[in-house]
Amino acid sequence: MDIKPKNPFLISGYHSPAYFCDRATETKQIISALQNGRNISLISPRRIGKTGLIHNVFYCLREKDKHSNCFYIDIFATQNLLEFTNLLGKAVIGQLEGKPQTTIKKIASFFKSFRPLFSFDSQTGMPTVSLDIKYEQAQNSLQEIFSYLKKSGKTIYIAIDEFQQIMDYPEKGVEALLRSYMQFLPNVHFIFSGSKKHLMDAMFSSVNRPFYQSTQKIILKEIEIESYRKFAMNMFSKCRKKLPAKVFDFVYESLQGHTWYVQLVLNLLFAMDRINYSEQNAKDAINGILQEENATYKTYCEMITRGQLYLLRAIAREHSVKSPYEYSFMQKHGLKAASSVKLALKSLMDKTLILKDEKGYYYVYDRFFSLWLRG
Repeated sequence: MDIKPKNPFLISGYHSPAYFCDRATETKQIISALQNGRNISLISPRRIGKTGLIHNVFYCLREKDKHSNCFYIDIFATQNLLEFTNLLGKAVIGQLEGKPQTTIKKIASFFKSFRPLFSFDSQTGMPTVSLDIKYEQAQNSLQEIFSYLKKSGKTIYIAIDEFQQIMDYPEKGVEALLRSYMQFLPNVHFIFSGSKKHLMDAMFSSVNRPFYQSTQKIILKEIEIESYRKFAMNMFSKCRKKLPAKVFDFVYESLQGHTWYVQLVLNLLFAMDRINYSEQNAKDAINGILQEENATYKTYCEMITRGQLYLLRAIAREHSVKSPYEYSFMQKHGLKAASSVKLALKSLMDKTLILKDEKGYYYVYDRFFSLWLRG
């Protein structure tokens, strides 16, 4: 049974295209690429909407072909090749068979490096798998999982989120290993999604890296204000509520269009027991969030040096800055030596408190934190 969300402004998970704003161009691009044998590297900061876009693509693929096999894994929390292998294996093993109960023995006999252990959902009959892979068996086990996918003969789509995480694995040559397996899977198509642009760029655009020019690159940006405004006003209107365009624009511009932050404020506004909304309602919703996060943001400030805090606050007050070590900017905000500013900027970027956009502008990543810093 399809249960419709009570609040149409989802801040986690995915329901259907009806609750998904725009991204029509990107959805078509990705589907076309995958169906024509081109893998995708999807890059954007966190909370812009990569995961939602992936699930929207998978939804559309399944609508076109009910037998589409789509798998999503988020490897952000994985620390090594073994954990990656376990996560991938649990996602795909036993999910490609029409009658899994009759093929378990066949599946189990396929794997030599480890033994999959199956249990079945009492309602759907679909299997869940647990794996017992030893650390020293990770590489062979991974190869067997990819062989299992290839020999299935089925068209398979796999999205690996936070793909840049493999660069932190302690094992040597993980990129080359994965590339050597993946390039010989004609029936398996990949979306490599990542939130750290410099790492993803290095992986897919550096001539000496295994994944060099192996994908079609898509940089995901903020949803255009016109599309987002139309979507939001329509959602309110369907429930006999009125969100004026100027109220939406205030929210969008205050949060610089960053999808998750805008979505959260819209969610809070929709939850209010009101029919008509004002800009003050939006301000109240945002201020409520800032009050809730006050202790967290104070902790952030305590964890960085005074020089880093001064720079962080200066960038927040400017919204975004092209050259934070130029004299005019430094003088305006009481910053001293350019060398100190450069060191502070690097540290803040390493901590992901500051990001750099496509046009070369630096900004505070957490849009609510940025508002809090302005006071």
